[in-house]
Amino acid sequence: MANLLCLAVVLVVAASLPVPQAAESKSSFEDNFSIMWSEDHFKTSEDGQIWYLSLDKETGCGFQTKQRYRFGWFSMKLKLVGGDSAGVVTAYYMCTENGAGPERDELDFEFLGNRTGEPYLIQTNIYKNGTGGREMRHMLWFDPTEDFHTYSILWNNQQIVVPALTYCKKFSFFDISSLIGNIDEVAGLAYGLVRFFVDRVPVRVFKNADYANNFFPNEKPMYLFSSIWNADDWATRGGLEKTDWKKAPFVSSYKDFSVDACQWEDPYPACVSTTTKNWWDQYSAWHLSDDQKMDFAWVERNLVIYDYCKDTKRYPKLPEECSLSPWD
Repeated sequence: MANLLCLAVVLVVAASLPVPQAAESKSSFEDNFSIMWSEDHFKTSEDGQIWYLSLDKETGCGFQTKQRYRFGWFSMKLKLVGGDSAGVVTAYYMCTENGAGPERDELDFEFLGNRTGEPYLIQTNIYKNGTGGREMRHMLWFDPTEDFHTYSILWNNQQIVVPALTYCKKFSFFDISSLIGNIDEVAGLAYGLVRFFVDRVPVRVFKNADYANNFFPNEKPMYLFSSIWNADDWATRGGLEKTDWKKAPFVSSYKDFSVDACQWEDPYPACVSTTTKNWWDQYSAWHLSDDQKMDFAWVERNLVIYDYCKDTKRYPKLPEECSLSPWD
């Protein structure tokens, strides 16, 4: 069975990415999340709709979903730490466990702070059974500290998509299928890839193979997490720029979490076997459209800072997934 499946992960950075109305959620933080540590570093707005995580010299803070999921659509709006944020990392990710366990699967967005006036960088990484080392870094062409931006993950039996579009204005509601083409029921082999999008522009494509492998996470349900923490030993200019604690507290902001997904129930939820009935697991979502391919080519030329698949000093023999074409 494993060699019949080729899955995909798509990571997208998007502005107010529209999703099906059924996925819209205005429920409270407590309905969906638990604080992982330092509850006194977590606050909400007066109406409870905006959530704040803070970092000071003593500690940071983090939260996770109460439920695990295997496949679906996950979305949240974030506004990152402004000003001098060197050394500060805001992480937004999915993981099979709370902690850096030796067998974890993980899909990472890490937003790397910088000195005032210098741009944030996005680092993405993918773990399978505890092995990562699949980093890419991209520049952004907007300031993610000025307003909320939507970061989303589309994960299905063919792909995981993490979209985040810049939030420039209000969009009237329309179905996500307008972003990924007409949705059709299809029969046949599943295949996969990982895509990262910024402003509906795909910035990374990570594909699965059509055989059993040790690089594509596809078997374990995951929680969704976010956290803020100090990483001045590596995050900004390789650790040369240290966190200026006189600027603390550093605060990241969140709102508008929505989910349309297969919620995990032990030993195995029935919805895992019927995901192709959902818009997020159908044929047109498994490929880059012609327009997306043009955008992806632009990103490759202009925004990539680091790509592990081109680091022959680190990997004299490139990892096997690097041979898979993102264009198929």
